[in-house]
Amino acid sequence: MKKDLERLIKENNSEALWISGAAQHNPSMTYFTGGIHVTTADLFIIPGKQPILFHGMMEREEAAKTGYELISYSSYPLSEFLKDTDGNQLAANALRYKKMLEDIGLTKGNVLLYGSREIGPFYSLIRELEDLLPGIHFKGDYDDAIILEARATKDKAELAEIRKMGQITTSVVKRVEDFLSNHKVVDDTLVKADGSPLTIADVKSLINLWLAEAGAENPEATIFAIGRDGGIPHSSGTPSDTLRLGKSIVFDIFPCQGGGGYFYDFTRTWCLGYAPDEVQKAYDQVKQVYEQVASALELGAPASKYQDLTCELFEAMDHETIRQNAAIEEGYIHSVGHGLGLNVHEKPWLGRQPDPNNILRVGSVFTIEPGLYYPSKGYGIRIEDTWYVTEDGRFEKFVDYPMQLVVPMKGG
Repeated sequence: MKKDLERLIKENNSEALWISGAAQHNPSMTYFTGGIHVTTADLFIIPGKQPILFHGMMEREEAAKTGYELISYSSYPLSEFLKDTDGNQLAANALRYKKMLEDIGLTKGNVLLYGSREIGPFYSLIRELEDLLPGIHFKGDYDDAIILEARATKDKAELAEIRKMGQITTSVVKRVEDFLSNHKVVDDTLVKADGSPLTIADVKSLINLWLAEAGAENPEATIFAIGRDGGIPHSSGTPSDTLRLGKSIVFDIFPCQGGGGYFYDFTRTWCLGYAPDEVQKAYDQVKQVYEQVASALELGAPASKYQDLTCELFEAMDHETIRQNAAIEEGYIHSVGHGLGLNVHEKPWLGRQPDPNNILRVGSVFTIEPGLYYPSKGYGIRIEDTWYVTEDGRFEKFVDYPMQLVVPMKGG
């Protein structure tokens, strides 16, 4: 949580965090600014000081919503620095940032870099700055030691935002389920009013529309994959594939708040009308593993414990797992879950090796998503919900939703 930041900065022998880029679709910046409409900004988090936000003059009122100390870029006219560098843009910008850093008292020590900017120009800028300010060492937080560690636990306000996204997500899932179940069927194929087959592309267009109507975005798209495609975990589905009875559909939806805020992650596997015996058996096994993992959740436990448990359970059912063979393409072939927040994948990492900082704590938000994948047999199965740890150490789903495999057809 944000309250941990000063401690984490000091423990990691750093002087400050520098977060750069826009305030939207930029998780580290959004974490501090709340997704205000700022297209370019530089935020400095220095222990013992109010956060300092450099911003464009046109966006001063948006920047003011943060309550931070504000400094406009207009206080540092680039034209003046261009005069001193014979028009060299890189050198002028480096001098400009040198002055900015000097004015906020940041001239030595380790400064950790975050944010979203075009990597080439920013890398060049940092190299120039290191020459101008030899007392500063700019570094990347490769081990997720500060911001992602703080973000690994959510406060009440963050949990409330994720819950809203869960309600939006499952409401769209319900609309899709109702939409499919009410379609007319001809020769085991769902057809539209004009008699043409209903396709994956048709369904995805409606998913995006319904999410947008609810104020959500779908920046990483949706997995809606039928048959063999569902047996490849991150196949998004073939747009021209038709919706047919008895074929397994993996529906994995992970939208976020408008502007790039908090995500939700949710998966159901459906068969329209009926399920073949083999698919039903595999589904029942995945559901059993899901329930056993959920019932084994324990406060303070290493997140990796649940990947081991998942592999153990599937192996006992005679399915090959990624623990036995990291290169397998059929069976159980991925992690049982991951943290979720301003990124769709973040701490805690359930698939990583044991790590004292990678544990389930109060405020942890994570998915449970076991699955089985057999593209050679024409199907895949995954069940996923997003969970969190309450203040009193209990484990709860944000939103409950039915887990039945078969979606009855009502359209005739």
